[in-house]
Amino acid sequence: MSRGAALVLLVVLGIGAFLTGLELMVTAVALPAIVVDLASWSELRKASWIVNAYLLTTVVVMPIAGRLADRWGVRRLFLGGLALFAVGSALAGAAPSLDLLIAARVVQAVGGGVLVPVATAAASHLFEGPARPRALGAIGALTFLGMAAGPFVGSTVLAAVHPADALASAGLPAPVLGALDAPWRYVFYLNVPIAVAALGLAWAAAGGWDTPRTPRRIDLLGTGLATAGLAALLVGLTLGGSSQVEGLAVDPGLVVGGLVIAGVVGLGLGLMLASARGGPLLDPRWFRSRAFGSAVAVSALTGYAFATAIIGGAVFVDRVLYGGPDVQRVALGSLALATAAGAFGSGLVLRVAGPRLTTLGGLALAVLALWRMSGWTPATTLGEVAVSLATFGLGFGLTVTPRSTAAVEALGREAFGIASAIVTVAREVGMAVGLAVLTAFGSTVIDQLGTEVYATPDAYKAFIPVALRDRPLRDGLVVQALERWASGEAATILVGIFLVAAAVLAVAVVPTIALERGWGVRIGRHGGPRWAEDGADGTILGA
Repeated sequence: MSRGAALVLLVVLGIGAFLTGLELMVTAVALPAIVVDLASWSELRKASWIVNAYLLTTVVVMPIAGRLADRWGVRRLFLGGLALFAVGSALAGAAPSLDLLIAARVVQAVGGGVLVPVATAAASHLFEGPARPRALGAIGALTFLGMAAGPFVGSTVLAAVHPADALASAGLPAPVLGALDAPWRYVFYLNVPIAVAALGLAWAAAGGWDTPRTPRRIDLLGTGLATAGLAALLVGLTLGGSSQVEGLAVDPGLVVGGLVIAGVVGLGLGLMLASARGGPLLDPRWFRSRAFGSAVAVSALTGYAFATAIIGGAVFVDRVLYGGPDVQRVALGSLALATAAGAFGSGLVLRVAGPRLTTLGGLALAVLALWRMSGWTPATTLGEVAVSLATFGLGFGLTVTPRSTAAVEALGREAFGIASAIVTVAREVGMAVGLAVLTAFGSTVIDQLGTEVYATPDAYKAFIPVALRDRPLRDGLVVQALERWASGEAATILVGIFLVAAAVLAVAVVPTIALERGWGVRIGRHGGPRWAEDGADGTILGA
C-alpha cells in the first residue's frame, strides 16, 4: 500500500475510534430529554442502561473482535463494524420506546466494540518502525477526542435541532414524524452519514489490502463462557455500590457479589476450556512476555485512576462548586482534550524517550495532579479544577501509546488484534473497578451523613452555626448553611478517593519498569528498530 493510501486509511480508522469515543459521552447529555420523551423520571434507573448497555457491550465484544481480526484479517471486520455501528445509530434514533432504544444501543455497541481494537490492529500492520507509535498515538488520541467532543456535540445538537414545526406542516405519517421530531434523535442520526462516508473511504483506500490471517481456530464454547463471565463481572462492578438493584426481594449485596463471583468463575473456566480445546481467546503463555503483562497491568491501573478523575471531577464541580452542565463541560472537556493531546504526543515522545521513560513521565504528571486534586476545597476555582484535570489528562494520555505499542510488539503480527483488545479491555475493567469503589464508598458515607443530619427533628442544628440554631430546618439561611457544610464534607470525601487513586498510579510504576525489558521491537533514537530478547525465555517476540 502506498503511503498516501495508508494515511487515508489511518484517517478512516481514526474516524471509527472517534465515533466510538463520542458515543460514550454524547448520550449522557441527551439522557434527560430521552427520559422525558420516551418514559418518565420514575424510569431513570432503567434509562441509565442506555449508557451502561453501550459501555458493557463494547467492552465484552472487544476481545472477540481482536481475535477475529487476527483470524480473518482487519478489512472485512472493520467495514462490518462500521456498517453495524451505522445501522445501530439509525435504529437508536428511530426507537419508539425505551426498551427498543436500549436494544438499538446494544447493536450500535457491537459495531463500536469492533472498531477500536480492529483500528489499532490495522494501524499496527500499516506502519512499521518509528511510524507505528505515532499511528497508534493518533488512534488513541481520536478515541479520547471523541469523548471530549461528546458533551459539546450533544448539547449543540439539542440546542440547534428543532424540526417538529417544519415536519408537522409536511404532512408526514405519524410513525415517520415520531422518528424525526425530537431533537435527541439527531444525536444518533448524526453518526450515520459520518459512518457511511468513512465506509466508502475505507472500501476505496483498502481495496486489495488486508492483514495476514492466521489458521488458529476459536473455541466457541470456551469463548462463549468467557464472554458471559466477562459480561457478568462488568455488570456486577457497574452495579456495585449503586442503588440500581434496590427493590429486589434479595439483598442487593448478594446480587452484586453473585454477579462478580459468577463472572470471575465463568471467565476463568471459559479461558481454561478454550485453551484446553486448542482455540484460546487469551493464551496464558502470552504473559511470559514481561512487556505484554506489564502493558496490561499499567492499562488496568491507569484505568482505575482515569475513572476516579472523571467521576470525582464531575462530583466536585456539581456538589462542591454547584456548577451546572456548562461548568462541567469546561472541567471535563479540559480533561478529555488534554488526554487526547497526551495520547497523540506520546507517539512522538516515545521515539526519543522510549516506552519506560514516557510512561513514567505520564504517571508522574497524573500522580501530581491527583495530589493537587486531593487539596480541593469549596474555595477552589473552576480554573484550578480545569488545570488539575488537564494535567491529569496529559499524564494519562502519555501512557496510552507506550502500553499499546509494547503489547502489539510483544505478541507480534499474528496477534496484533487480540493484543490491542486485551490492553483496552484491561483499561475498561480498571475503570469499572474505580467507579464501583468510588460509588460504594461515596454512597456509604453520604448515607451516614444523611442519617446524622435527620436522626431527630433537631439533629440538623449540630451542623450549622450557633446563631442559626433557633431557626427551622426549611429556613433559607439554614438551608444555605447546610449546603455549605455538605459541600465541605463532599470535598473531604473526595480527598481520600483522589489519594487512593494516586497510590494506585504509584503502584503502576512497578510494571512500567518492565515495559522496555522484553519489548519485542524497540524504536531507536534515529528511527531504526532495535531487537530485544524477551527475558522470560530468550526468544524474540515481535513483528
